Amino acid sequence: MLRVLGYYATRDLIPLYGVYALLFSDHGLSAGQISTLFVVWSVTSFVFEVPSGAWADTVDRRRLLVLSAAVLAAGFATWVVFPSYAGFATGFVLWGISGALMSGTFEALLYDELAARSATSSYGRLVGWSASAAMAAALVGIVLAAPLLAAGGYELVGWTSVAVAVVHGVLAWSLPRAPVAERSGDSVRRYRSMLRGGLLEATRHRTVRRVLLLSSAMIGLTAYDEYFPVIARDHGSATSHVPLLVGLVTLGQLVGTALAGRTARMAPATLGAVVAVSAVLLSLGSLAGHVVGFAAIAVGYGLINNAMIVGEARLQDVIEGPARATVTSVSGLTVEVAALTLYATVGIGSVWTSVSVLVALLGVPTLAVAAAVRRWMPAAAQEADGQRSEEDSVSTMRST
Repeated sequence: MLRVLGYYATRDLIPLYGVYALLFSDHGLSAGQISTLFVVWSVTSFVFEVPSGAWADTVDRRRLLVLSAAVLAAGFATWVVFPSYAGFATGFVLWGISGALMSGTFEALLYDELAARSATSSYGRLVGWSASAAMAAALVGIVLAAPLLAAGGYELVGWTSVAVAVVHGVLAWSLPRAPVAERSGDSVRRYRSMLRGGLLEATRHRTVRRVLLLSSAMIGLTAYDEYFPVIARDHGSATSHVPLLVGLVTLGQLVGTALAGRTARMAPATLGAVVAVSAVLLSLGSLAGHVVGFAAIAVGYGLINNAMIVGEARLQDVIEGPARATVTSVSGLTVEVAALTLYATVGIGSVWTSVSVLVALLGVPTLAVAAAVRRWMPAAAQEADGQRSEEDSVSTMRST
């Protein structure tokens, strides 16, 4: 467990995370140019998400996680050595590739390792604690950026981030070597087989498809967290108070993810109720603002993050074919689509109303997701009868 927590935490223990926008700005980039860099990042992640998942089902997943860390380190190094628009764009391409290589790979490796030990019931607890550790590490990394900037400027912050990424890779190599699919035959043929099998299971297997969509919707809808500082500003909070309010929400998130192990076996009706309550608290908190409103947002955000971890665990439980990382990557791709849709909606809607109102309105689709969770989310693996419908069984056989 300590190896998993250490690996996951160092992923976010990056001092550059808190200051990279300032790095770009201080090297002459306009707000529009910085926005295009984010687009480059998102498009890269989008393009490589599913293909890298199929790769993770074909090769040693630990090696792929080590490669992911190496590519991330190269991306940060590029920013330090070539601090220009081209250098920053190249760094974001490398970062996007790194994220795609890790997405789905880590989850599949962890679940298969637990399955080999007949301990899949621990998946939700481990992922929950890992997410909490990553958030705590991110806060530490951001705080470290201040003394590093004072001591050596952006170069010291950048090279420290490179060093942390290297440590992240070393910890990846220390992870258990979970079993992967049979490797007989041509490697290209194996890759195509995994890609096809994973896509078929994600799209044609009714139970997998439903859980994937529900899990992705819960995660994608939480992309509103980017707007928390704007909500605070909408309600007149002083700039110096905004980090404290956002920190309160982060605390709620930490608690919610840390408790995922205790709630992993929630019944679908209970899980749906948790999502519904989070939607109500989010909407009310966004409209209220200030300390009371952000306290409501913190509780709601903690609840939805807890539900997200439970949903991710249920997705791993229902995947039956060997292309686990591919299916998980399809989920990641769906999350990106949901998040981009949310950003576009808020961006267009902000012409007519405030961001606080728009985020509050997101409670409506979240309530719809809550109703779908209650109806379609399966019970935890330990409580389910383990039987699938004939249609699902046929779909799984075809996918493999």
